[in-house]
Amino acid sequence: MELTQIRLLVSDFPAVYRFYRDVLGLEPQFEAEGGPYAKLSPDTGHAAIALQDRVQMADMLGRSGAEPEGYRALVVLRVDDLDAAHAEFTSRGAEFTRDPGPMGDRMRVAYLEDPEGNLIELQEWLVLREPAADGSA
Repeated sequence: MELTQIRLLVSDFPAVYRFYRDVLGLEPQFEAEGGPYAKLSPDTGHAAIALQDRVQMADMLGRSGAEPEGYRALVVLRVDDLDAAHAEFTSRGAEFTRDPGPMGDRMRVAYLEDPEGNLIELQEWLVLREPAADGSA
């Protein structure tokens, strides 16, 4: 089994797309601001965030596209310098719900929301994990 992506079901596709592309600086695999699907990646690694129009997915499944209540997703992005990322994203219009601060003694984190209210955690690792004997972290 291989995880290929995390997909967020969104109602205002263009606003959420622009947020991940323009504010967080993720690179779209193809331009799709109007939806109904897009996949965006950071400049390193193979991880990706995919966006899917909520109504289109509900129609495909034959279900109501009702809005969720409370947080429904948490996107975690690792950054090398949390303070620099905080300043850069703020300059692009991001509003943080929690400014950079410690989370234990291994990392610092900050939180913001995308236009649909999905929670985003930015992590700066202060202490790198030691690889396990089998090579996993």
